[in-house]
Amino acid sequence: MRAVIQRVRRARVCVAEQEVGAIGKGMVVLLGFGEEESPDVVHSRMWQGFLSKIVNLRIFPGDKGHFDRSLLEVRAGILLVSQFTLFADCKRGRRPSFSAALQPELAQGLFNAFAWDLEQLCPEVATGVFGADMDVELVNWGPVTLTLDSRDLFPGEYQEA
Repeated sequence: MRAVIQRVRRARVCVAEQEVGAIGKGMVVLLGFGEEESPDVVHSRMWQGFLSKIVNLRIFPGDKGHFDRSLLEVRAGILLVSQFTLFADCKRGRRPSFSAALQPELAQGLFNAFAWDLEQLCPEVATGVFGADMDVELVNWGPVTLTLDSRDLFPGEYQEA
């Protein structure tokens, strides 16, 4: 799993010029799944750890303006958007290869499960539409942009083939 997290003042996602999800202060989380993920990852230690890492990252200002508060502490929202392109391989040629991304049929189930689990933790979760051509609008606050990769966070959870 890979995520790009952006702290935002507000964000929204539109499909065919219709708003399908929006938040005020919070995070936009672009989430992608790699070919090594399977439905078995749902509710695993790695899955729970990845969820926890996102909602508990201290990227919101406290009383002194430092990164002292988490999304949960400030009761902010999450706009979750599926993003298979996080697994793009750009090493060769000019056209990215997406062969390391999980097949869409499997990724959609994982994305929906991740969104549901976030809804159990967060006061506000909005999503894009899986597989749709989306326009994501955001006001990046800071700007603050972070990346998470489950292979880096939980290296023992992956078996090399």
